[in-house]
Amino acid sequence: MSTEVKKKIELEIVHVLFIDIVGYSKQLTNEQQSLIDQLNQVVRSSEEFQSAEAAGRLIKIPTGDGMVLVFYKSPAQPVECALEISRALKTCPELRVRMGVHSGPVSAVTDLNDRTNAAGIGINIAQRVMDCGDAGHILLSQRVAEDLAQYGDWQPQLHDLGEVEVKHGARVHVFNLYNKELGNPAVPEKLRQAKGQTAPAVAGRGEELWVAVLPFKSSGDVEMDSFANGLGEDITTGL
Repeated sequence: MSTEVKKKIELEIVHVLFIDIVGYSKQLTNEQQSLIDQLNQVVRSSEEFQSAEAAGRLIKIPTGDGMVLVFYKSPAQPVECALEISRALKTCPELRVRMGVHSGPVSAVTDLNDRTNAAGIGINIAQRVMDCGDAGHILLSQRVAEDLAQYGDWQPQLHDLGEVEVKHGARVHVFNLYNKELGNPAVPEKLRQAKGQTAPAVAGRGEELWVAVLPFKSSGDVEMDSFANGLGEDITTGL
């Protein structure tokens, strides 16, 4: 890899809020656009969103059926934003969303429209966490929950759901965030199903295909080694 490319690769620990509209694909095209418009309006009304945007420390990424918000200051930012969104959604019963939060490494990139974007395992894991939830859930990764648990105000709202198997056998430790007014206290359907399942018998299993992701060879450059480790995790999570 050339020195010029090395200089462009900068990993940074950020705090990601992944938002998804539940049942979006089942809606008619005009209904989908209406839901997206409503979600955009709700998110933009969030004080946490407005504050981060005004400070120039927020990346907004549309996903088609939702969005990704990348905050830079603290893990409390996306969580506060999620709670503000949850509160606003009480007046929009037709807009059913689920949210996931994770802190992890991403790299800033520029897209074809010369707009700042972001990519990396931090975003991927936030999506995996969100995917575990149902409508109304605000789910957090263990890393975010442990950071918030250092503060007494957050502790009563953090509810440990344990480890969950996600895409291709990867596992994430998930916490459910809720209080008397906001969030969804129910155990997500995905977790209820997982707890009701027993391990499959080994005998008689059909032939399985496996993919091994081997670590990159060390270059001796600390910055590049850190990037390579993150990239390896990114590939594994994305398989």
